[in-house]
Formats: sequence, C-alpha cells, structure tokens
Amino acid sequence: MSQTPSPAATSGVEMMKTVKAQLDKAPAGPKKDAAHKNCVAAETALKAHDEKGCIAALKQAQAALH
Repeated sequence: MSQTPSPAATSGVEMMKTVKAQLDKAPAGPKKDAAHKNCVAAETALKAHDEKGCIAALKQAQAALH
C-alpha cells in the first residue's frame, strides 16, 4: 500500500516535508539511498521553480522507500 500525500500536501514544498520525514525514518540501505537521490533531484527542481518535476521526483522517492 503506497502512501499518498494528504490534500494539504499537494505542493512540492509540503510534499517535500512529508517525504523527508519518511526518509528520516527509513532504515539504511539501497531503498533509502535511491529515495535520497530522488529527494536531491526534487530539491533541484524546486529551486528551478519546476513544481511538476519536484512532485514527480518526490513520488519516485516515495516509491523507492516502499
């Protein structure tokens, strides 16, 4: 069962908080490493004002953790 962000967490910034919390709780290993790479990509997209790219990268990060 994948976790989806709550309706309040639809922006990249809000979703980033949710995913980073999940990342902090995840055990070390290849899944966490993959999710971290996606979070870095999401941060880069957010800085470039690419909301869609940010959200896509965060969804990939969530998928990597599950």
